[in-house]
This record gives sequence, structure tokens and C-alpha cells, in this order.
Amino acid sequence: MAEATALGAEIAKFDALAARWWDPNGPMKPLHRMNPVRIGWIAERLARAHGPQPLAGLRVLDVGCGAGLASEALARLGADVTGMDAAPEALQVARAHAEAGGLAIDYRLGGPEDLAEAGGYDAVISLEVIEHVAERGAFLAALARAARPGGKVFLSTLNRTPRSFVMAKLGAEYLLRLLPIGTHDWRMFVTPAELGAGLRGAGLRVADVAGMEMGLSGAWRITRDTGVNYLMMAEKSA
Repeated sequence: MAEATALGAEIAKFDALAARWWDPNGPMKPLHRMNPVRIGWIAERLARAHGPQPLAGLRVLDVGCGAGLASEALARLGADVTGMDAAPEALQVARAHAEAGGLAIDYRLGGPEDLAEAGGYDAVISLEVIEHVAERGAFLAALARAARPGGKVFLSTLNRTPRSFVMAKLGAEYLLRLLPIGTHDWRMFVTPAELGAGLRGAGLRVADVAGMEMGLSGAWRITRDTGVNYLMMAEKSA
């Protein structure tokens, strides 16, 4: 059996938030506001490979799906979505919310290392997750195995910079209270260079990177500045 990449303390932390995950003004408010821009960035890049309806019929794996914010957005764009998470309470909320919305999403308990099939997904995404895992290299290798030849792997995370410590840790958790205190451990943030090296070590080619930033209105946008939040896309050889 593959070694688990999820940290028990992190699982418990997000399970405790499960009941309020879908509250747009609750503890996941930043993710609700961030979700459209990160899903839009992913869809735009898939459109380059698959046409104007980039997710229609594609098999997409959402690793660390939580209660399903990204999974539902992907399903509404036409993707055949499998959502995986190691937090059982969050998955219960995900299943109930998808059913209430008439969405057929295959939610599974566990991590990417638990997948029986390899190479079965056109796109693999893992958003705001890698800064919470125990074994980064093993996690990225499992994402790579899940992607089919020619498939895409997308991640979003937080850069480990002094600015991210001030903005994403002190500012978001302690000053503005946008996130529950203790949501992040700045020491586990991942620089783009580290993430790129890890993806290459997993046999993938880094193809694109972009920053994300929140404006004064609370709306998020894509930017060239990767100093705090950023997205990265990698490709698996065909």
C-alpha cells in the first residue's frame, strides 16, 4: 500500500470546517471568492488543447477537493469529475451538496496514492492543497501517475516569501480574520522553484505559471506577481 501523503492534523482541521464550507461568508469565504478566477485559468488552458468547450467530456480528478467548491465548478463546465479528499466529514458535505444541485460527482475518500487506476485522467487538479501534505514528492508523483499521457496537472498554492507571511498568515488569519487562525503554516508554503522542481522530478514538464491577487473589493484576478498566491500547470509526455 502506498504511503499516505495527508497529515492527520490537517485532515482534522478541515473536517472541523466541513459544516460551513458552502457558506460564502463563512470560514471558506476566500476560497469562494478565489474559485472563479482559478477555475477560469484552468479552463482557458484546457481550451487550447480541447477546443471552445474545454471540459466537455473530459475526465478530471480534483485532489484535496474538500466539500467540493472546485469539483462542482468543473462539473458545471461539463467535466466528468472525480473528487478525492482524506477528510470524511468534508466529503459527506460534498456529496450532499452535489446531490442537492443535481450534479453527478464521484467523491472518494483518500489521497491520490490510493487510486487503483493510473493514467486515467485528462486533467488532474489540486488547489490550495500541497502546502498541507506530508510528503510533497510522493504527492506530486501520485498526481503525475493519475494523469494520462498528454494530460495536464494544475496546482495552486502559496509562495514562501516574507510578503506571504505578512499577507496570507498574519493579515488573513490574525488581522482581517479572513481565515480561521491556524489555517496555514508558513513554513510549509512552497516556492515556484520548489514546486517546479518537484513536478519535473515526477516526470512532468512545467508549462505555465501565474500569480493571483485579491483586490480591495475582495475580487481576485490573475497577475504576473507570484509573490503570494500562484497557479502552475504541468504536462505529462504523450
